[in-house]
Amino acid sequence: MILPERDAASRDAAPVGDARVVLPRYTVAPIRQVGRRLLLALLVMVATVAIVYADRRGYHDNADGTVDFLDSVYYSTVTLSTTGYGDIVPYSDSARLSNVLLVTPLRVLFLIILVGTTLEVLTERTREQWRLARWRSALREHTVVVGFGTKGRSAVQTLVATGQPREKERIVVVDPNPKVVESATALGYAGVVGDATRSDVLLRAEVHKARRVIVATQRDDTAVLVTLTARQLNRSLKIVAAVREEENAPLLRQSGADAVITSASAAGRLLGLSVLSPSAGTVMEDLIQQGSGLDLVERPVVKAEVGRGVRETDDLVVSVLRGHRLLGYDDPQVGPLQATDRLITIVRARPPAAAE
Repeated sequence: MILPERDAASRDAAPVGDARVVLPRYTVAPIRQVGRRLLLALLVMVATVAIVYADRRGYHDNADGTVDFLDSVYYSTVTLSTTGYGDIVPYSDSARLSNVLLVTPLRVLFLIILVGTTLEVLTERTREQWRLARWRSALREHTVVVGFGTKGRSAVQTLVATGQPREKERIVVVDPNPKVVESATALGYAGVVGDATRSDVLLRAEVHKARRVIVATQRDDTAVLVTLTARQLNRSLKIVAAVREEENAPLLRQSGADAVITSASAAGRLLGLSVLSPSAGTVMEDLIQQGSGLDLVERPVVKAEVGRGVRETDDLVVSVLRGHRLLGYDDPQVGPLQATDRLITIVRARPPAAAE
């Protein structure tokens, strides 16, 4: 019996009802952006002071009639900020010409920097909402990965290595820990902060439009609840879940999981195989690590292979998926390949350039 408890990661999780979608960003840090703009504003200020001080004899101060360095700084400040008290004015032709050709453009540039920064802060929420709306409308047939720990990261890496060129844009990570979601968005994946056992959180991940869900939580009870919730929201969804204990696998299947991977048992079997035959263990590890060495892939039967035997194909076929039956390569029922069959084959991994 599994007692319903939260993941250990939930200690740092967002509060209930605070679920939110986080899209990947490709911009510099806000501190650096503000620092750059402040530096640019300071350079504009320094340039204006230099222009005024160089032509200080063409300016008149109503207080004492002369303009020194402090007066130049004061005049530049009130001019750039468009305050303009009128106590210091240009009266010579050169001073007025420099105001028209140099100081005025610098004033405009200074205002653009300040106003631009303010507008960016004010419109950040609107822009983020627009990005989110566009992302939701374009997201279809995607993959939702619940949990971005070791299992979740490995699953995502496999999807990206063997999927379509834009597969990364079709992956949504759900995790209750904001720091974990932040690490996922830093890698280019969209993320949702929240508890995936809640339907509103999965709906934010657009699970009702998703094609697949990978449940890679830290606890088996959480995996069961996530599977039940996801299956309720999308009946046609393909759900693959990982559990730690073998005895919990049947419960996950009853909850709606199409495939259940027992992580502890799988690791133990690989350890035992490596002890008995280190070479066989190396081959198995190579097969489950996509993108290098040998890859285990599923593909449809091509037109030229229809009617041929399993051993007559170009690839090394290990199983044939016919309807809902998985037949071994040596099964007498396999016979000639059919157009609707799918083949489980071992192929040489393609380099990244060739895969694209």
